[in-house]
Amino acid sequence: MQMAAALSYYFVLSLFPALIFLSAIVAYLPVPDLFNQTLALMARFLPADTMGLVRRVLADVVSPNKGTFLSFGILGTLWAASGGFSAAIEALNIAYDVKDDRPFWKTRPLAVGLAFITGALLLVALGVMIVGPEFGGWLAARVHLSAVFVLLWPYIHWTIAIGFTVLALETLYFLAPNIKQRFLATLPGAVLAVGCWIGLSYLLGIYFRHFANFNKTYGTLGAAIALMIWLYWTGFAMLVGAELNAELAKVSSEGRLEEKREPPPITKIDLVA
Repeated sequence: MQMAAALSYYFVLSLFPALIFLSAIVAYLPVPDLFNQTLALMARFLPADTMGLVRRVLADVVSPNKGTFLSFGILGTLWAASGGFSAAIEALNIAYDVKDDRPFWKTRPLAVGLAFITGALLLVALGVMIVGPEFGGWLAARVHLSAVFVLLWPYIHWTIAIGFTVLALETLYFLAPNIKQRFLATLPGAVLAVGCWIGLSYLLGIYFRHFANFNKTYGTLGAAIALMIWLYWTGFAMLVGAELNAELAKVSSEGRLEEKREPPPITKIDLVA
């Protein structure tokens, strides 16, 4: 629970740089108004006041500087966005009960790489969700697909979106912790984490809409508090999946996980004549 709270703090620090980076990327994709559609999809999971805060911050930062983000400034934005993944690496090592002896110059580029990889996978999932169930009829009319495809598309598009989200978490579980494991071994935890996250987000949505009133309790901080609560349970779901994978790995390896070992440093060179 403490690590989930710590992750929510780092996720808050990383969320806005990540969205700024995303806005710079999607502006060059051939889908019109993709970024605003992405924010509208996020609004299904977050309280209305929280999305208002997110939109205000992005409007102040992105709108005046649209032409400057694909420069050296975007590197700093990506570095800040990777802070959440750097914290996730540490949290997953704790979940797997392993020590991380990898140096900073390996773990931080790994965090940046994870931001790229999981961000791309989640972007595919968001894109499928954005096109919606009506896309099946549009695609069938263009490429002359059968009516069966149109009937199945609402289920197919949910399957693709959830599948890419599970794949993103699998990648995180596989690359982030300092252990040796098979990629498919991370599947049970990823499925559990995504299921928990969807269920918790749905329940939080009901709570925020009908019971909670953070503006009266916290004033202007209400939207930020609601965002941190959602990110807290997001981190909690991610760690629950990691704990499941760790326990399954211990059972399969008779109670011990094999850590990745750094090669010993070269201290001397022996020359044989």
